[in-house]
Amino acid sequence: MRGYNAMMPSRPKDRRRTEQRNPASKNLDRMTAGEIVRLMNREDRKVAAAVARELPAIARAVDAIVGGIRKGGRLIYVGAGSSGRMGVLDAAECPPTFGTSPKVVVVLIAGGRRAITRAVEGAEDSERNGERDLRARKLTGKDVVVGIAASGTTPYVVGALKYAQRLGATTVAVTSNLRMPVGRLAKIVIAPEVGPEVLTGSTRLKAGTSQKMVLNMLSTAVMARLGHVYENLMIDMMLTNEKLAERALRILAEASGKRVSAVEHALRAAGHDLRVGLVMLKLGIGVAEARKRLKAAGGNLRMALGE
Repeated sequence: MRGYNAMMPSRPKDRRRTEQRNPASKNLDRMTAGEIVRLMNREDRKVAAAVARELPAIARAVDAIVGGIRKGGRLIYVGAGSSGRMGVLDAAECPPTFGTSPKVVVVLIAGGRRAITRAVEGAEDSERNGERDLRARKLTGKDVVVGIAASGTTPYVVGALKYAQRLGATTVAVTSNLRMPVGRLAKIVIAPEVGPEVLTGSTRLKAGTSQKMVLNMLSTAVMARLGHVYENLMIDMMLTNEKLAERALRILAEASGKRVSAVEHALRAAGHDLRVGLVMLKLGIGVAEARKRLKAAGGNLRMALGE
């Protein structure tokens, strides 16, 4: 099925909300520093409320992504410019935070890696490029493609969503312009209406903030539903530096209620696997038995703990 708004007519380009001028900032170039930052702060307060109105759609997207990953699919972000960079940031944070493979949450940005730090001329202007990049990633019907486009018209994202639709993959749109092509193409549409930007058309501002909030919700809720957290603790985090190693000790101490000395011993014995260490500490068993319990539970930590 198409999204509930799939058949709504398109608005002319000059009616895009992201391109409208904000009356409150018409004299931006004459304002003092204090006036500018107060104005931006007032405008930013609108973002959380706009995202709140989209919570039902965000929850539907979470359920779709969880279902896709459980079947062996991936979460694939597709975007260009600032929107693409939001996807890059969220995808990059998943492996260290949740211990997932980089192949589970991936991102395609128009123009490739160069576009992460600089503008790539014309990279987003081709629908074919969006399709081509998804083909290169061997898209399947199990994948969920999340197109991120504040304007709702980015050809690169439109092309990717069209191709995903043809292959039967679930499609999600994150946009600030509901009735534009991206919103009409996707099965699930998340469209926070944040209003015109303080700097006209600069969607790295409120639109970008809303995208960051939405992607935070998508990835965090998905990983929580998939069991990559215990209570509200990062039980699958990667221990890549001293700060994170110390955090791992605090996580295990908090989750188990044991002293730090016992936690350090268990973590070493578990080969720095927090899941194994937690089962050891909470059940008072050795590393071999802890691993056996986790395997029998299919990796489900709550089940292995008998909770």
